[in-house]
Amino acid sequence: MTLRQAIRWSVGLPVAIVGVAFAVANRQWITVSLDPTSRDTPFISINTPLWALFFCGAFIGLVAGWIACWIAQGKWRRSAKAARAELAKAQAEAAHHQRESERKSEALMPVGEF
Repeated sequence: MTLRQAIRWSVGLPVAIVGVAFAVANRQWITVSLDPTSRDTPFISINTPLWALFFCGAFIGLVAGWIACWIAQGKWRRSAKAARAELAKAQAEAAHHQRESERKSEALMPVGEF
């Protein structure tokens, strides 16, 4: 077991245990209403367990954080793309000069002696 796997297990297992304990402790059903004007007959309401609401919120937060990081790192992706293009151009130019050098050296070689 590598150090990375040991850290992953030492963090992941307690988090999973706490998550399962939270879900078991909050099994009651709640009504989530998206209509702020009417409490008696809401326009949109969903009956869901409290733990499902919590985990959906955590999932949405994780996805929002992932998107924010992806957008923030756009300049690094753009820089890497430009560096790859510059490297490809330099390699193509080096290959061209190598072929040119070989062609010139072959043209200057003596063919044979008589």
